[in-house]
Amino acid sequence: MRNKLKALICVIIPVLLVFALNTKFGNLLPLLKFLNPFTGFWQNAERLQTKKNNSLALKGTNEAVDIVYDDRLIPHIFAKNDHDVYFAQGYVTAMNRLFQMDFQTRYAAGRISEVVGNKAIELDKYQRRIGMVYGAENSLRGMMADPKSRAMINAYTDGINAYIHSLSAAQIPLEYKLLDFKPEDWTPLKCALLLKQMSATLAMGSTEFYMTNIIKKFGPEVTADLFPDYPYREDPIIPAGTSWNFKPLPVPSPPASSPEIKTGKVRTNILEDGIGSNNWALSGTKTASGYPILANDPHLNLTLPSVWYQIQLNAPGLNAYGVSLPGAPGIVIGFNDRTAWGVTNVDADILDYYQIKFKDSSHQQYWYDSQWKNTSKRLEVIRVRGGKNETDTVVYTHHGPVVYFHKPAKPVRLSDNVPVGTALRWIAHDESNELMTFYYLNRGKNYTDYRKALTYYTAPAQNFIFASADNDIAITANGKFPLKYKDQGKFILDGTSSRDDWQGWIPAAQNPTVKNPPRNFVSSANQSSTDQSYPYYINWQFGSYERGKRINDRLTAMNKATADSITVMQTDSYSIFAQDILPALLSRVSPGKLNATQKEAFDILGKWNRSYTARAVGASVFELWTKRLFFDIWDDEFAGKGAPMQYPSRDRTVELILKDPGSKWFDNVSTPAKETLDDLVNESLKYACDSLERKFGPIGKPWEWANLRQTHVPHLLNLQGFGSGTLMTNGGKGTINALSGANGPSWRMVVELGKRPKGHGVFPGGQSGNPGSPFYDDMISTWASGKLYDLYLMSSAADTSGKIISHLTISKK
Repeated sequence: MRNKLKALICVIIPVLLVFALNTKFGNLLPLLKFLNPFTGFWQNAERLQTKKNNSLALKGTNEAVDIVYDDRLIPHIFAKNDHDVYFAQGYVTAMNRLFQMDFQTRYAAGRISEVVGNKAIELDKYQRRIGMVYGAENSLRGMMADPKSRAMINAYTDGINAYIHSLSAAQIPLEYKLLDFKPEDWTPLKCALLLKQMSATLAMGSTEFYMTNIIKKFGPEVTADLFPDYPYREDPIIPAGTSWNFKPLPVPSPPASSPEIKTGKVRTNILEDGIGSNNWALSGTKTASGYPILANDPHLNLTLPSVWYQIQLNAPGLNAYGVSLPGAPGIVIGFNDRTAWGVTNVDADILDYYQIKFKDSSHQQYWYDSQWKNTSKRLEVIRVRGGKNETDTVVYTHHGPVVYFHKPAKPVRLSDNVPVGTALRWIAHDESNELMTFYYLNRGKNYTDYRKALTYYTAPAQNFIFASADNDIAITANGKFPLKYKDQGKFILDGTSSRDDWQGWIPAAQNPTVKNPPRNFVSSANQSSTDQSYPYYINWQFGSYERGKRINDRLTAMNKATADSITVMQTDSYSIFAQDILPALLSRVSPGKLNATQKEAFDILGKWNRSYTARAVGASVFELWTKRLFFDIWDDEFAGKGAPMQYPSRDRTVELILKDPGSKWFDNVSTPAKETLDDLVNESLKYACDSLERKFGPIGKPWEWANLRQTHVPHLLNLQGFGSGTLMTNGGKGTINALSGANGPSWRMVVELGKRPKGHGVFPGGQSGNPGSPFYDDMISTWASGKLYDLYLMSSAADTSGKIISHLTISKK
């Protein structure tokens, strides 16, 4: 870690904040302050050895709290009441992750200009214009309406502020010194903002602009053929054939016609196929212990510090261990004495855009159901460091905010997500109280408690998996789902008519769910929630089926499973996609027309075991080959230079290759010749080999998969020297161990239920957000190797099962 600090000193120049969105902002470092030996970054270096016994007296606690830290700096909090357990959670989380919490909530709230000046104004405007603060305010209202969640969030906030107020100038986290600003008091609104940012991360991608351009160009018949509402191959989350034991509500009918929709040159974020999360649970009939085993590995963008913070919370009626979101109380994914739970993203369509017809350029009224309806306006004041405040006026319809009337002169990449003149309807704008879901999951004892907890959850929609010591397993595609007609939101919607509004809500009890299915396991990997018999529309597209298929194949064959066998399965790198398509592609290659390098690559592919192992040259060739092949098939007609479009899905493309090799879509319409599938297969293989040769030289070790994929864990702000190097890990898109450059399993957890649960887990980072701490990145090598640590669910501060290195006592002041 000292080398990282030395490296930073050698490259100190105007610092560039590189956000996850690749937006850069620069401000001169206060070098004298930064290098000051009494107040600068030297003060942030930490020793590996910590003081064994510490005590604090703090205002805000009701009774004494014991906090013991294990050998990975994970706090185990033992309190005598709910208030104190959340107060202490806020305090210790801020102690390790204050800057991360501050930055993420400032980003969500559109307040980066306060730190870096006017270069961040358009980014801040975008965050305000999509209604992040508006949605957080509405959610906070829901949290504050419930006495339990109100007490929970207030105690957590007070704990954070107790830590902030204790800081001296020397103790302020390093990034504050780099950016020359100071922490401010925490507020409950910031907790709500953090949850809104998670919703935006998982739901802000949108394809209706692309799809609207596609149907305008190709018509409804071709669009339905290439972009079907259900995939060619699927292994749904709720097992096919599951009966729905409820009487569904009447489903709305689509309007007879819609007006001409204008999209403009909108290029939105869309789902990156093959990347996503996994969870599964086996019943005791398939395990060696006779009790269930639950596993979860949510896949997100990887950063240092980690998106997660490990913690144990213990108070009367509460004894839970898992990971929390730094900045929000409770445990999101974890286990307690009786149950375990985890999540993956549903990919529900809970964000739609409506084309609005305004009366005039004042935007004070819009046409709706044959009359003019008044808009409302929200003034967003953006404070700018070193400049004047800017006030941005955002117009709201009953759908939600109209994000842009015209694109900014200096747009940020995110502003490409929306066309002008459309209103955003997003479930994250609604009043909600997700905290109560985790409050009850943390304390749950059985399946009934699990189902009760889910009724409080709104967004982002998640596949909540569950297992208990009662030998129950279950999974529910859960969230607050709008009641829609089929394909409502697949294309841009008409904002002039109530026929296109959301028509109520799917009852929570009718969300797709299954308990103790005959196959004795439940699982999800972002694929379709159900088969086509489910009576409601949730979305028309989900993640590809391959990861879910591989998981289900392995679990079907598995018996006498143990934590070790499940841990190995989490890093499985076998590609169902390659299994499905590689034989057909190899059969169409003309070896006699390949040069020596291409011939050697062809031979390697023929012997490749379809696994994306770090050292596999075949994985590199196959990845670039299929990427180029899909480009060759679709780009001539779906490049959409004037009206952007998306390619048909991988599933639909595989179906064409395997079942319709003479399809017209294989011809490149921009050339006079008529290309065949064989032509494209051969061209794309040669292109892939030539690309690898240009990048890495002659075929050999440099072509290995890990060198091409370049998995790494960057710093939150992408500060050089504060992230990991390239990691030699297995896995790739579409495999269970779904990894790309800086996206992958953000937390791996395996829990063995029983009389006393046994947890195992790891994330790619460390507990501390301080680059000068030995606990900053100490878990990365274990994560990269696919191993897990034991997780200590202690019964008391004196429990000897945990490897305790220090003990902090907080008493009432």
